[in-house]
Amino acid sequence: MIDERELRELLADLESDRVERTVSTTDTDKFCEAICAFANDMPGNNRPGYLIVGAQDDDGQVKGTEVTDRLLQKLSSYADSGQIVPLPSMTVQKMSLPEGDLAVVEVRPSDVPPVRYRGRVCIRRGPRKAIANEQEERILTERRTHRARTFDLRPCRGCGRDDLVLDLFQLTYLKAAIAPELVEENNRDMLLQMASLGFWCPTEACATNAGAILFSQDPLNWFPGAAIQYVRYQDDGLDSEVLDERRFEGDLITVLRELDGFLRTLFPSRPESTSALKEVIRTAYPMPAIRELLMNAVMHRDYESNAPIRFYWFRGRIEIQNPGGLYGAVTPETFPDQNDYRNPKIAEAMKILGYVNTFGRGIARTQRFLSDNGNPPADFCIDEPAFFLATIKETAR
Repeated sequence: MIDERELRELLADLESDRVERTVSTTDTDKFCEAICAFANDMPGNNRPGYLIVGAQDDDGQVKGTEVTDRLLQKLSSYADSGQIVPLPSMTVQKMSLPEGDLAVVEVRPSDVPPVRYRGRVCIRRGPRKAIANEQEERILTERRTHRARTFDLRPCRGCGRDDLVLDLFQLTYLKAAIAPELVEENNRDMLLQMASLGFWCPTEACATNAGAILFSQDPLNWFPGAAIQYVRYQDDGLDSEVLDERRFEGDLITVLRELDGFLRTLFPSRPESTSALKEVIRTAYPMPAIRELLMNAVMHRDYESNAPIRFYWFRGRIEIQNPGGLYGAVTPETFPDQNDYRNPKIAEAMKILGYVNTFGRGIARTQRFLSDNGNPPADFCIDEPAFFLATIKETAR
């Protein structure tokens, strides 16, 4: 983070495109627009931008503010709230000057622009915020293509326009991802619109891996393991009789919709008396917990593996296993507190489509759902490099 000298330079530079000053502590839109704009780094500074809370915007004068833990937590929460996608990289700190305290948010340029806040690409034009026009979006898209490191943003060579279900993108995804008024104004070719969202690679004239997984007619042509295999066994081993089985495959949007509907049929609830006058509703397994773990498996799996996600229901337990172990900054020592994403574009799409509520809280939500239903905590096998396994035990009857 910056020191006092650098902070004073930013406060004094009223024409800077790297600083947003405000005395408000409650203007969520202003904060998020500034974070989004700094993450996009339209001027190409390749340097962090700063949101400074407690200073006047017009002259940089420090007014000071009460920088409480609650304010710092609120500012930090914008990083993973899901309103700004892809997730911004930022840090928050309190800085004390003789004139008063300030809250300073440092936002680093994104490797995967354009970044959007509520469907809008916010940028800086000099000291002012703006919404990116078509040419500016194209510049940001080209930067992402150049910098792309993650699997889901790499080109899926061979997956061309004719392999995509463009109506699926236009009618299902685009309206959820982009602000409605911008969709109405947008007359660009469909592939350019897909490119601006990270699903088409113009330089290779093919879909990205994320685009192929989400919108191709048959993703198995390129990713043979892109499926979910459900099996229910009579007893507690793989050698027991199979009572039911199902396979979910196809474009990821259809898979998620069908999986969501299927889960709602699996776990009927039953009333349970807790006193003479009170009943609670119990299920053998709380559907929201199973759903959370399956969505995590889809989001974090290794799509280069030929193995499907395995959703196996044995007598007394459910196992959910996805190819690919812990990724990046997440290690056995930091799990589940640390977050990292093997497939950030797929994670973003799942958030936009409503299958993920927030980022980085899936395990905590799962454990809470299980606790509320009377189940033991989920167990996780996290030291295998090739897979991640979650085991959920049935509630005591």
